[in-house]
Amino acid sequence: AIPGIEEVNMFKEDGTVIHFNAPKVQASVGSNMFAISGHSDTKKLEELLPGILNQLGPDNLMSLKKVAESFAANSAAAASTDNDDIPDVGENFEDVSKS
Repeated sequence: AIPGIEEVNMFKEDGTVIHFNAPKVQASVGSNMFAISGHSDTKKLEELLPGILNQLGPDNLMSLKKVAESFAANSAAAASTDNDDIPDVGENFEDVSKS
């Protein structure tokens, strides 16, 4: 077993990540064989951000771009609805506040 490994993330093509927290990792380097055991969770990429940015490679760029586009779209939608509950007071606030 290899001690000191805090987490293992396996990136899938559909943009999800198989995440192992505190796994047991065994290796046979000469055979290029690794075994990872322990509890795993399948998570969306955005659930693990920003902590896994340094683990992303060029093959994950499309998934990261989709996350960024989704975040931008959600932020724009939230910004457009933020002022819905603020009444229009006109040009002169003092006149409206006195009535």
